Amino acid sequence: MTEISTAGVRIGVQLQPQHAAYGQIRDAVLRAEDLGVDVIFNWDHFFPLYGDPDGLHFECWTMLAAWAEQTERVELGALVTCNSYRNPELLADMARTVDHISGGRLILGIGAGWFQRDYDEYGYEFGTAGSRIADLAQAMPRIKDRWARLHPAPVRDIPVMIGGGGERKTLRVVAEHADIWHSFGDVETLRRKSAILDEHGAAVGRDTATLVERSAAVDGQDPADAGDAMLAAGVRLLTTSASGPDYDLSLTQKWVRWRDERR
Repeated sequence: MTEISTAGVRIGVQLQPQHAAYGQIRDAVLRAEDLGVDVIFNWDHFFPLYGDPDGLHFECWTMLAAWAEQTERVELGALVTCNSYRNPELLADMARTVDHISGGRLILGIGAGWFQRDYDEYGYEFGTAGSRIADLAQAMPRIKDRWARLHPAPVRDIPVMIGGGGERKTLRVVAEHADIWHSFGDVETLRRKSAILDEHGAAVGRDTATLVERSAAVDGQDPADAGDAMLAAGVRLLTTSASGPDYDLSLTQKWVRWRDERR
């Protein structure tokens, strides 16, 4: 098999802000940066998604601000922010502020939202999958317009990562607005949806094959088994995840080592 270069490939880790005291989360961030990951993500929920549904949990964006101060090198972001939880202009300002705190290392990961308990307990209208995607499509130009007006402006053009795999609507929003597309699924699913994304790109006049980085979760996958296939499918940001209280980064370390050995 022809070896595919890992130049430009990045390794991320999502530190799920659940089932841990904040000191344990802070320590996991330090360990992840020391390991050599390129990006550290959290998620934007108000309750645990796995394990005890009423277990320990912390909020996304206040945490990202703390991580921005704590870290020196890694990029940071949510995988992903729920568009429904904040006014687009406010979210733009929050992202700009964290971008400055970090010295220009923020990725704005964003999606349409899906976890109904968050909506019900915090008083947001859940609507339908279609209405939430439509809201995301309407929010993206507002976020970018607010960035253009803010003083000071963001440190850099903040990369937008949109998560989701809906083929008719979500991938259309990705084609119009994203710098990074994050999805889940096996290699064949990624290939098929990536091709659909490029079809949407052609329809909206963007060369998504070159302008939109492909990102995928690699939880439970050993790089010796999955690495080459992911590269061949065009994925360049590969992200593991870890949950509290222990934040086991052993799989993340394997992917970092694989990246470094291939360079």
